[in-house]
Amino acid sequence: MTIQPLIKKPTSDNDFSTRIAPLGDAFAAHAALHDASDRFAADNFALIKQAGILPALIPAELGGLGVGYREVADMLRSFAGSCSGTALALSMHMHPIALLVRRWRGDPAAVEAVLKRIAAENLMLLSTGGNDWLAGSGTAVKVEGGYRFSGRKRFVSGCEAGNLLMTMAVCDGEVLHAAVPMKAEGVSIEQTWRTLGMRASGSHDVVLQDVFVADAAISARRPAGVWHPFFHLVSLVAFPLIYSVYRGVAEKLRDETLRLVSKRRDEIDTQLQIGALDTALTMVTATHERMLQLGEAGAPGEQSTATMMTLKRAMTESLLQVGSLALDAAGGSAFYRDNGIERLFRDLQGARYHPFTMLPQQKLAGRIAMGLNADGKAA
Repeated sequence: MTIQPLIKKPTSDNDFSTRIAPLGDAFAAHAALHDASDRFAADNFALIKQAGILPALIPAELGGLGVGYREVADMLRSFAGSCSGTALALSMHMHPIALLVRRWRGDPAAVEAVLKRIAAENLMLLSTGGNDWLAGSGTAVKVEGGYRFSGRKRFVSGCEAGNLLMTMAVCDGEVLHAAVPMKAEGVSIEQTWRTLGMRASGSHDVVLQDVFVADAAISARRPAGVWHPFFHLVSLVAFPLIYSVYRGVAEKLRDETLRLVSKRRDEIDTQLQIGALDTALTMVTATHERMLQLGEAGAPGEQSTATMMTLKRAMTESLLQVGSLALDAAGGSAFYRDNGIERLFRDLQGARYHPFTMLPQQKLAGRIAMGLNADGKAA
């Protein structure tokens, strides 16, 4: 199967800009309330669906907007400055779409029907990828005509607004992938998302209890616990979009910090602190731009995955540095919730937890550098 790049310009830049222009202000108006109340930004996703931007990445010939990968990344950055949690949950819809579009460009028959349906019905996808990595999670039991999926899926951002859960379950050492309707019998949401940051993302647990999945709905099968081409493609297209959100949070944090320290701009210490902050943000930007280049046009494979994970790690370290330097520069003002700095700082901490975290990333990079494959075996 040939996987083609995602480079595609929007059919109309102005049309897409018009669709998204009013949303940022609307999101910002209630961001503090969503955060303070641990409340999912359901009203924001009603606006997103109304604006018709869920199928942004889907080619126009399939009923979507035909917007480019980088334009969607820029949208997520912009939304992150208004409401981090909304942007994060939206990125968890956009990256499975990006993956499907990549597959469609190489093998249209495989996913064309599902892309047309997503566009026609304005569906929102939900990802369980953060909880379901190589080993998968949950169980699948073979029954007549299909399987029964059971398990708890954590970190399902936007689950209260979503339509299709892109998930997996394990049956006899094999991981089965499927899109499970959120309205299917046996699917429920447990309100577990009471967290340090990204509260508006509503990343609650989704519980599957003997959910029937027809044989025809199984979209992929792979061995459990080992690298598979599917995950090289996920690594390539997903993380540049997800980390567009964190870049947007860091940029907003920098701007809010400058606002707070503007009266001290003639002080040498403040100048040094802002200089350090901007230096760290420049590293965020440069690293993320390289991630976007790979995500847009790179070929999936072990080396690309190792590079992407290393870039993500480097970007995360710079993001966290931005957060720390912003607090130092703003001083005591940053400690007051009404100033907004502390919320952005907390939201930025979510960058720590997406796969791969530090030790798995180092292990993967070391294996590839020493001529082993991603599973640690001789290549």
